Amino acid sequence: MLLPIVVYPNPTLKKKCEPVLCVTEELRTLVENMFETMYQAPGVGLAAPQVGENIRLLVMDPNASEEQKTPRVLINPELTLTGETIRSEREGCLSVPLGFRADVMRSSKVHLKARDLDWNIIEEDLEGYPAIIVQHETDHLDGTLFIDRISRLRRSLFDSKVKKWLKKNKNTR
Repeated sequence: MLLPIVVYPNPTLKKKCEPVLCVTEELRTLVENMFETMYQAPGVGLAAPQVGENIRLLVMDPNASEEQKTPRVLINPELTLTGETIRSEREGCLSVPLGFRADVMRSSKVHLKARDLDWNIIEEDLEGYPAIIVQHETDHLDGTLFIDRISRLRRSLFDSKVKKWLKKNKNTR
């Protein structure tokens, strides 16, 4: 089932998420629905707060646009930044309207600790595109959007566009 994606400036996106304590059938259904929503959007990652759930859960697939998919479920992820700082070019987000994209500074490598859907512990090093995706999605779990990581000027200009867009869309309903 496709889930509605929460869009900025919804305050839900600014909340720090609560840990998942166990895997339930409801959580498994949520994960299925999150993957369906992410692939349909289309995107490469989706965090639970983006679909209105205040829990530390994310799904991702760096190969989402490829025939051979590599879906990942990460529960209660913890990241340690281990690489050099690099520029993630033209980063975007399913929760940020108007197709806005910006360069964001990220770590080239991360050490990931999390649990999977069978409650097994995952511990691994990620680099490149998967490392960038997991940083972006984990930011969501801490109430941070990629637009919080851009210059004040670019953010201010974007916020002005969003206000106009929201006003226009409010008047067309």
